[in-house]
Amino acid sequence: MTDPRIEGPTPEVERPQGPPPMPGAPKGYGRFPTGPVSVEPVTIGPDADAEAFADSVWEPASTAEPVDDARLAPWALFAAIVALATSMFVGWGIPVAIVAVIAAIMSLRRPVESRAMAIWALVLGLAATLFSAGWLIWAAMQFEIMG
Repeated sequence: MTDPRIEGPTPEVERPQGPPPMPGAPKGYGRFPTGPVSVEPVTIGPDADAEAFADSVWEPASTAEPVDDARLAPWALFAAIVALATSMFVGWGIPVAIVAVIAAIMSLRRPVESRAMAIWALVLGLAATLFSAGWLIWAAMQFEIMG
């Protein structure tokens, strides 16, 4: 039984020969572009690199531990100096002073850091913390928040 509403193709429509083409592929391809790929090495001529480096074998440079070049003490000293300069005028330098103190303590615990620089950073950071706290206490007294 055929449905009377569906008409057959007109004579000018050509029926394609063979399997239907893959979507998105130009004519002539018979497999998907993501098909399996051969893993065999492709060599075009004599391998000159293999002959030149046949005697050299890679070895690690040394068995020593990696060098730790990251330094924290200079950054702690810089932060302490900035905090101290800020604390001479306002009390809002206290966060930088606290960061400087923490960084100085961390650098004192590391064996590769300059101890003199870390101690200076710690002393200046503590002084900046005290000066900033003094400014904040003075400001609180002026606004009658404290005593």
